[in-house]
Amino acid sequence: MIQITSEQRRSLRARAHGLNPVVAVSQNGLSDSVLREIDISLKSHELIKIRVFEDDRNVREEYLSQICEKLRAAPVQHIGKLLVVWRPSEEEDGKAAKAHRPPHSARTGPRRTKRSFQGDI
Repeated sequence: MIQITSEQRRSLRARAHGLNPVVAVSQNGLSDSVLREIDISLKSHELIKIRVFEDDRNVREEYLSQICEKLRAAPVQHIGKLLVVWRPSEEEDGKAAKAHRPPHSARTGPRRTKRSFQGDI
């Protein structure tokens, strides 16, 4: 299980706020196929939400600890029936992964400008 600081946890919770659950754990529990899907999702996204259809909070907490132990991930949040899990990408060699995206204002193509119509009035 990866240990994260409270600042990292706060940042990851903020990033996870707008995410939808990508994996669901149903009445069959935490099977090998579910763990495989979680692993694939973590490789793709690093930060995921998991919905657990279990009413017992202790069982959900056990699922969270099993997922983090088996998949070398960090527990970010357990709120209601949602679990938030984070694992840095393998490219980052275990360092805290940050999104390396260009800012929203960065453009890759030609810039379009507004043209005003100056016709006969």
